[in-house]
Amino acid sequence: MSLTTKLVRLIRADGPLTVEAFMRLCLHDPEFGYYATRPRLGAEGDFVTAPLVSQMFGELIGLWAVDAWTRLGQPAPFRLVEMGPGDGTLMSDLMRAARVVPTFRASAELWLVETSDPLIERQRERLAVHGPGWAGSLAKVPAGAPLVLVANELLDCLPARQFVRTETGWAERRVGLGDGDALMFGLAPAPNGFAPPPGLEDLPAGSLVEVSPAQEALGAEVGARIAADGGVALFLDYGRGRPEAGDTLQALRAHRKVDLLTSAGEADLTVHADFPAFAAAARGAGAQTTAIAGQGDFLRALGLDLRTAALAKAHPGQAEMIERQHHRLTDPTEMGTLFKVVCVHQPGLEVAGFAE
Repeated sequence: MSLTTKLVRLIRADGPLTVEAFMRLCLHDPEFGYYATRPRLGAEGDFVTAPLVSQMFGELIGLWAVDAWTRLGQPAPFRLVEMGPGDGTLMSDLMRAARVVPTFRASAELWLVETSDPLIERQRERLAVHGPGWAGSLAKVPAGAPLVLVANELLDCLPARQFVRTETGWAERRVGLGDGDALMFGLAPAPNGFAPPPGLEDLPAGSLVEVSPAQEALGAEVGARIAADGGVALFLDYGRGRPEAGDTLQALRAHRKVDLLTSAGEADLTVHADFPAFAAAARGAGAQTTAIAGQGDFLRALGLDLRTAALAKAHPGQAEMIERQHHRLTDPTEMGTLFKVVCVHQPGLEVAGFAE
C-alpha cells in the first residue's frame, strides 16, 4: 500500500481532508510520510538548505549564538537547542565556530528536536562527539535553564490551512476525490468564526490566504518557554515578512516542483513561513521579538562579507566558489530577500544582527 492509497481510504471514510491534515500525513505519516521514511537533503537529494550551501552560514550562526549567550550573562548550564537539525551540518559548523569561547561549549547542554528516525541517525553520526540529547518536541527538552535555540527551515514544514474568497464569502480548500479516486482540490464552507489575517479582510473573489495554526502554536510555545526560563531563539526560513495573499504550497523532488497530489509521501511539502503571525504569537506568550530581517542583511550584519574575503584569500583556488556561495546566501535573486530571520528573546535583551 502507498500513502496515496491510504489517503483515498481515509477520504472515503471521513470526507475531504484540510490542506493542513494532508500536509501532516504527507510529511509525517509513520508508514509512508516523507520525513519518516525518505528525507533527502543536499545536491543529490530533493532540496538544499543554507548550511549545505556554505560552512560560512553555520559558522556565523555559531558566533551569533556565542554572542547571545554572552549578552545573557554566560549562564551555566544552558540548553543549546536546534529544532529541525536536518543532517546535523548547521550544528556541526556552529560548534566548530564556538571553539573560540571554550566556556560556551562547556556550559552548553546540547539538545536536538527531531521526529525523523532517518535524520536522527545522520545527526548521530555527525554530532556524537558533542554528546547531544534528542527530543521529539521542544516541550520534552528539560526546562529550568535559559535557551539558546536555532531553527533553520523549520517553519516552512509546519502545515497550513488554505482559504479562498468566493463571491459569497470564505471557503476552505480541501483535498478530496475525483474521477478514478484521483486526489483533487475542492472547496468546503469555512468553519464558523473564521477570519482572514489582519489586513487581508477585503480581498477580491478568487484570492487565497494561508493560516498556519502550527506555526502560531510553535511561536506561542517558544515565547512562553523564553518568558519562563530566559534566552533567545533564532528562526531562519523562507516566507512572508508581512501579511500577504497567495498560494505557496509546493512539493519538491530532485530540486524541482512536482504535482503535490500525485507525489504524496514522495516529495517534501512546504509553505511559506508566516513570520508576522509566528512573532505575534511569541509576543503574546510573554517574550519579545526583533524586527523581521532579510537573510542577506542579517548575515552581512554578522560579518559575512569579511568572512568571505578572508576565506577567499586563504584559499585562492576556491575563491570563485566561495563568492558563488556568498551570492546564493545574500543576493535578492537567491536567498537574500525571500529568506528571513527573526529572534524571539527575553524582555529587555538586545541581540546582534537586527539593527534598525
